[in-house]
Amino acid sequence: MGLELHPEIPPVEGCLNPEFEAFMAYQTNLLNGKSGHLYNTSRVIESCFIDFILAKETETNEDMKIWAIGPLETVTIFKQIVPNSSGEHKRDCSCLEWLDKQERNSVLYISFGTTTFMEDEQIRELAIGLEKSGVKFLWVLRDADKGNVFDESEARRLQLPQGFEERVKGKGIVVRDWAPQLEILGHSSTGGFMSHCGWNSCFESISLGVPIAAWSMHSDQPMNAVLITDLLKVGVVVREWTKRDELVSSSVIEKVAKRLMKSEEGDEIREKAEELGNELRKAVAEGGVSRMELNSFIAQITR
Repeated sequence: MGLELHPEIPPVEGCLNPEFEAFMAYQTNLLNGKSGHLYNTSRVIESCFIDFILAKETETNEDMKIWAIGPLETVTIFKQIVPNSSGEHKRDCSCLEWLDKQERNSVLYISFGTTTFMEDEQIRELAIGLEKSGVKFLWVLRDADKGNVFDESEARRLQLPQGFEERVKGKGIVVRDWAPQLEILGHSSTGGFMSHCGWNSCFESISLGVPIAAWSMHSDQPMNAVLITDLLKVGVVVREWTKRDELVSSSVIEKVAKRLMKSEEGDEIREKAEELGNELRKAVAEGGVSRMELNSFIAQITR
C-alpha cells in the first residue's frame, strides 16, 4: 500500500482502469472529517510509507492519526496451523494430508485468488513449466474460475495438457475446489507461494514466513509485488508488469520455480522470509508495535 505515494518508488502505470480510479476519487470525497486511518499492515514492513502518508496528512490536519494493526487473521489462527505449537493441524482438505508426506519447504503452492482469470493457453504454459521444473507443487485451479465472477450461468472446465495429472502424480497435485490457504501456507512442507499478489495473500504469506513468486495481474497487485520483491526482498518476479500483456512461457515458469525452490538464492530468500514472519508475529504479541497501535486505536474510539 502507498508505494505510488512514496518519492523513492516510481509509480506502476496501468494498475487501475479509469472506472476504478473514479470510484476511488468518489470514496475519497466522502472522507472529509476523518480523524484517522486504520490499516491492515505493520510498521515492521511498511514503516517508511506509513510515516510518509502521516506527514502528508498532518500538513492539513495536525491531529490526524494512523494505526497499522496487522497482521490480523493470520496470526489469530497461527497456533492452529503451525507444527510444534499448541493445538493440532486443522483438517479441512485432503491436500493437507498430501503435504504431511512431503519434505520441509519442498512444495510450491500456486493460487491466484478468486477473481483472477487466466486464458487456457496460459494455464497450459504454467502446467508445462511446472512439470519441466521437477518442483513439487500444490496448484489450486478451480473449475469455477470464469471471466465474469458474478455470472452464475457462465462456467468453464479448465483444461490441463493431456495426461498432465497422471505424469506429475506423486510430485504435484491439482485442487479443483476451495483450498484452506492459511493452513497450506502455515504447513512446514510449503516453501514458496506463486501468487497474484493480492494484499491479503501477500500479508498472509510473509506473516507465515513463505516467500512469493510474484505474478501480479491488476489493481494494487503490481505495487504489492514491488514491495515483496524490491523492498522486502522476500520474493522473485514471475512477470515484469511492463510485460503484462505477454504470455508467460513454460520456460519462464520452469526457471522461476527452480530459482525459488531449488537454488541457494531461493534458500536465502526463504530464510529472510522466515525472519520477517517471526518479526511480524512479534509485532502483534503483547508489547509489539502492532499491538500497541491497536491499543491506541481502541483508546481513541472509546475515550
